[in-house]
Amino acid sequence: MNVSQFLLYPFSLLYGAVMAVRNQLYDRRYFSTTQFRIPVISVGNLTVGGTGKTPHVEYLLRLLADKKLATLSRGYKRQTKGFWLANSSSSAATLGDEPFQYYLDFPQVSVAVAEDRVSGIAQLLQSQPDLEVIILDDAFQHRKVCPSFNILLTDYSRLFFQDYVLPAGRLREFPQGAARADAVVVTKCPIFLPKEEVHTIQKTIKHYVNKPVPVFFTHYVYGKPVACSSHTQQATAILLVTAIAQPKPLKEYLQQQGYEILHHYQFPDHHAYTIKDLEKILSDWRRYAQDKPVSVITTRKDAVKLIEPNLAAIWKTIPLFYIPVKVNFVKDQIGFNALILNHVAGKR
Repeated sequence: MNVSQFLLYPFSLLYGAVMAVRNQLYDRRYFSTTQFRIPVISVGNLTVGGTGKTPHVEYLLRLLADKKLATLSRGYKRQTKGFWLANSSSSAATLGDEPFQYYLDFPQVSVAVAEDRVSGIAQLLQSQPDLEVIILDDAFQHRKVCPSFNILLTDYSRLFFQDYVLPAGRLREFPQGAARADAVVVTKCPIFLPKEEVHTIQKTIKHYVNKPVPVFFTHYVYGKPVACSSHTQQATAILLVTAIAQPKPLKEYLQQQGYEILHHYQFPDHHAYTIKDLEKILSDWRRYAQDKPVSVITTRKDAVKLIEPNLAAIWKTIPLFYIPVKVNFVKDQIGFNALILNHVAGKR
């Protein structure tokens, strides 16, 4: 614990205590929770952002592709309120960047947003009574819903049991909150993880859970760049544009692949891009491109915002690409898949 964290720690204890009391009130049924007739799988974390929820939600959507699926998110930083079901007129502004990404990449999935998840699920089931599974995005602390299965994600580089509650750290509640998990996934791991380290992490996590809970380990797999404009010729000299919580893994990957990162425009997570932002990037691109070919690289999450109609015209002259990302299991992918599929089958 550094000096700053030490000074903030009393406030962390206070905040954590408030969250602990809240959880106790839910656990002892003083506050009501709602269960639903179909499997509701929650993907969440104990920390504020950056654990890889979106790629893991997408993994579940692929795994359960033969089911009638829906996702429900809060729609963080969207410009709308209440329940919204994605349609052809939707955008990142109306849904939020991650739900809009689901809508674009999984057209067979019903994508909805709502601050009140209980009401959101009820409206989904009312409008689509044939739904078979609902995936909740970032709902581990949303106790009004009682998911049929709770998946807790924790970042390998900042495991929840090594962190502190806000404001000294990034935890939303004490690490003991992990007891609500039905499975824990350690994300963003190295591809090669020593068995001894796997065992140590699993053993430590099991101190925080009340039942036998499986612990899995995943890592990112980056795909080939995908063109977002009419330019399909990609340069190795790039401008990197991100508005995600943890851009470091992507940046390191690009450097390992031999890209020369001329500049990294690092915006806050969920940043809403403006014409002014893009004009700055365009101006810099023109300057760099005088000497050699230069491309702009971004994430899929950012691309869905950068190519919105009010900004799309700027990319007519700039070669813009995004790097797709998926998750792979360090080991026991079959075990994870079976766990989810058996739960869905059993819940039905």
